[in-house]
Amino acid sequence: MEHDFLIIGGGIAGVSAAARLAEFGKVLVLEAEGALAHHASGRSAALFEPRYGLPAVVELSLASEPEFRAAAGVLSPRGMMILGRADQEEIFARDVAAMGLEPVSVEAARAMVPVINPQVVALAAHADHAWDIDTDLLLQGHARRVKASDGQVITDARVTAIDRLPGGWRVSTGKGEFTARVLVNAAGAWVDVVAEMAGVQPLGFTPLRRSMARIPAPGGHDVSRWPMIFGAGETWYAKPDAGALIVSPAEEHAMDPHDAWADDMVLAEGLARYEEMMTEPVTRLLANWAGLRTFSPDRVLVIGPDVRQADFFWLAGQGGYGFQTSPAASRLAADLILGRAPEVPGSLVAALSPVRFG
Repeated sequence: MEHDFLIIGGGIAGVSAAARLAEFGKVLVLEAEGALAHHASGRSAALFEPRYGLPAVVELSLASEPEFRAAAGVLSPRGMMILGRADQEEIFARDVAAMGLEPVSVEAARAMVPVINPQVVALAAHADHAWDIDTDLLLQGHARRVKASDGQVITDARVTAIDRLPGGWRVSTGKGEFTARVLVNAAGAWVDVVAEMAGVQPLGFTPLRRSMARIPAPGGHDVSRWPMIFGAGETWYAKPDAGALIVSPAEEHAMDPHDAWADDMVLAEGLARYEEMMTEPVTRLLANWAGLRTFSPDRVLVIGPDVRQADFFWLAGQGGYGFQTSPAASRLAADLILGRAPEVPGSLVAALSPVRFG
């Protein structure tokens, strides 16, 4: 075989796994678009908040923290805040407990974010344990590691066919045919499509659209030190971004895999929920976009060899947690592919394994 490991998908999952594997064999990453991280990875809110998600996701995120800390410049302080109305006390309390936040007074919240509307907001909580991720620094660092080990990253290489060969796989693209011993499916919203092309049983992943808008800094404020802000129950969120604010309705609308775009009505409804809790109205948009966050049936990542086809490896279902879980997820993927004992507990390996779907 021409390669040891062929990875389909050039988002954070595929590129980080490629960087792990590159020192142990010849690696090829195939990306359908003209640049890495074109889809979900390139449209991420880029926050490391390790207590965000279901228990297995949280455990994977916490296992990723030491590596993030050791990487110069990848994390920078952000913090997070949750706001609620008086009638949202129950759901607000659940959010605070789940994410380990500390309740603060509305006055204290306004000291951090002066545009919070005290006539509407009755509940606030805050924590420092959230950090911005320099996603480009992370991605390009992984890509350099792949190339430094004589691996390849090929863009504009949409997969058109996958064939089983004795001892491996042949993958056909517009840029030629490639063979490898192990096929890693890190294709984001297209993971089930790739599985079907390879003759592997799909697992039932669902791509969910999430829309975003960039708005001018409210009231001309310097937003650079504002925390990421969530509405109770994650009915919207807002985050500083290059001197402006990105606001999302935090919707989850099932979609077929495609290059997603924002839904104007959904975006308007989400901006209205954000505006309700702020003193400054949204007067214009600087830009808008959408991405597909892809989930497995139980909303937990899938990392492991296929139950029936051991040289077809799933690295899928990152949902909204791809960047913040990538250090531990890529390490686990490499451990399993290389036949090493995983560093994470066996209970977590089982929780992430495709075996759970039969």
